[in-house]
Amino acid sequence: MSVVLPHPVRIHLCNSSIYKFKKHPPPAAAAAVLPPPSIFLMRRDYCPKFSSRRNGLFIARAEDKARGSSSTQPQSDSDNQLEELNPSGTCDPLCSVDETSSEDFEVTTNQAKTDSLKAFAILAAAGTGAVAINHSWVAENQDLAMALLFGLGYAGIIFEESLAFNKSGVGLLMAVSLWVIRSIGAPSTEVAVSELSHASAEVSEIVFFLLGAMTIVEIVDAHQGFKLVTDNITTRKPRTLLWVIGFVTFFLSSVLDNLTSTIVMVSLLRKLVPPSEYRKILGAVVVIAANAGGAWTPIGDVTTTMLWIHGQISTLQTMKDLVIPSIVSLAVPLALMSFTSEVNGKGQDAADVLATEQMAPRGKLVFSVGIGALVFVPVFKSLTGLPPYMGMLLGLGVLWILTDAIHYGESERQRLKVPQALSRIDTQGALFFLGILLSVSSLEAAGILRELANYLDSHIPNIELIASSIGVVSAIIDNVPLVAATMGMYDLTSFPQDSEFWQLVAYCAGTGGSMLIIGSAAGVAFMGMEKIDFFWYFKKVTGFAFAGYAAGIAAYLAVHNLSISVPTTLAEIPFLSGS
Repeated sequence: MSVVLPHPVRIHLCNSSIYKFKKHPPPAAAAAVLPPPSIFLMRRDYCPKFSSRRNGLFIARAEDKARGSSSTQPQSDSDNQLEELNPSGTCDPLCSVDETSSEDFEVTTNQAKTDSLKAFAILAAAGTGAVAINHSWVAENQDLAMALLFGLGYAGIIFEESLAFNKSGVGLLMAVSLWVIRSIGAPSTEVAVSELSHASAEVSEIVFFLLGAMTIVEIVDAHQGFKLVTDNITTRKPRTLLWVIGFVTFFLSSVLDNLTSTIVMVSLLRKLVPPSEYRKILGAVVVIAANAGGAWTPIGDVTTTMLWIHGQISTLQTMKDLVIPSIVSLAVPLALMSFTSEVNGKGQDAADVLATEQMAPRGKLVFSVGIGALVFVPVFKSLTGLPPYMGMLLGLGVLWILTDAIHYGESERQRLKVPQALSRIDTQGALFFLGILLSVSSLEAAGILRELANYLDSHIPNIELIASSIGVVSAIIDNVPLVAATMGMYDLTSFPQDSEFWQLVAYCAGTGGSMLIIGSAAGVAFMGMEKIDFFWYFKKVTGFAFAGYAAGIAAYLAVHNLSISVPTTLAEIPFLSGS
C-alpha cells in the first residue's frame, strides 16, 4: 500500500516514538494521516528503494505482509512487531520520512561552504598561473619560475593527504605547466616541441612497461596463483616465521614489483597470524624485504627499471653486485628484530588461522605463464635488442590469449580475463609516474638538473655520499622523481653503465624508503591495509631499517673493492652476459 504525506509532515518512529505511539495514540485527525503500526516507514538513507520524492511529496512504500490478518490479530501482536524490529535499543530504519535534521543541515551547509572555498582557490590559482605565464618575467627567468613551480607541485604531492588532492592530478598539472613555461623560455616553440617529443618517447617506455607488468600480476592474483608460494609457508614458530616471511617476500619482490609483493604478503599474514603487535612487526618485515628484494633485479622496482631501460645498469652486473648488499640490508633488521619482545617474547606459536581459499581453475598454468612472462623480459631484450616494454607487452598478449581460451564460454569467470583485470590495476599510479617523469624531463631540457649536478660535484665530490644521501631523502619523498632527477643530472658520459655510482643509486633509492613508512609504495600499502600509525613505525622499525641500509652500503663497498668476478658458467649464459 502507499501513503502520501505532505512535505511539512514529519513522522518520527524511533524507539521512544514507538513507545509514545503505543501508550498515547494520536488524535483522530492525525490518525487519518498516519499509517497503522503494521506499516513501517523506512528512512531513505537506509532503504532508498522504499521512498522517493516527487512534486514536493514524499511517497513512503512498505509491504504489509500481514495485510489479510491484521484486522483479526490483537493489538499486542502489532506491539510485538514494533518491539522486535529494533532489539539493539538504537534508532533503526524505523525513522522519519523527512529525516533532515538540524545537524545534517549544518553539516551539509559547512560542506558546501568548504567546497566553494576549494573551487574558488583552484580558480584563483589557475587565473594567477595564466597571468604569470604570460608575463615577460617568466621568459626572462625561466629557471627560477620552473624551480618554484616544481617545488610547489612537489609540496602538493608530499602533503596529498592534508590537502585532499590526489597526487596523480597534481603531477599531471605540474608536468603540463612546466612544459608550457619551457615553451615560453625556449629559443623557439619548435625546439620545445622536439624536446617534449624526445621526453615523451622515453617516459612512455616506462609507463607501458608498468601497465603490462601490473596487468600480468593482477591476472595471476585473480587466479589465486600466488597460493603456490604462500601455501608452502607451514611454520608457525614466531622467530622462524619472521625469517621465512622476510626471505619469501625478498625473492618474490625480485620478480614482481615491491607494491604487489607487499599486498600479497600482508594478505597472507592476515590468514597466518591474528591481529597483534607481532603481526605488525611481520608486516614491517614485509616492507623492508620488498624494498630490498626489488633493488637487485631490473624488474623488481620501478627505480631500477628506470635505470635499466635508460642504460645506466645492466642485468647481470646489477644482480651480481647488488644481491649481497640487498640480502645484508634485510638480514640485519631480521637479526635485530629476532631479539625484540614482540618476537622473542611470544608465549606460544601463532595459531593456524589460514583461510581455505580455492585456486581458480587452471590457476597453476596462469601462474607459470605469468611469472615466465616477467622473467622472459630481460631475455627478450638481449635476444632482439628491442626495449624491455616490448617484451612485457609480448608476455601480456600471450597471457591475454591464454585466459580467453581457457575461460571460453564461462560467463561467471569474466573477472579472470584481461579486460576485467585492466579495470583493477593501479592506473592512477601509472599516471602519477607519467606526470613526475614529464616534469623532471622539462627540468632536464631547461638545463636546471645539469646545473644542480655541477653544484653537487663542486661541494660534495664523494659519489658514495651523494648516492647515500639520495637514499636517505627517498625515505621522506618519493624515490621515482629522485632517481629521474639523478638520471637528468648525470649522464653516461659522467658515469658509464654499471659504474659504482649508478649501482649505489639503484640500491639506495630502492632500500632507503624502508626507513619511514611513507618512504615507499610498499610502506604506504602496509600503512593502509593494517592501519599502522606513522609514529609506531618510526619508533619500532626505523632504527632497524637504517641499520640494514647502512650495512648494505658497507657490504657493497666491500664487495666492489674485492672485485668479485662472475663465475665462468654464469657468464656464458647468453642473455645474462648482455644488458
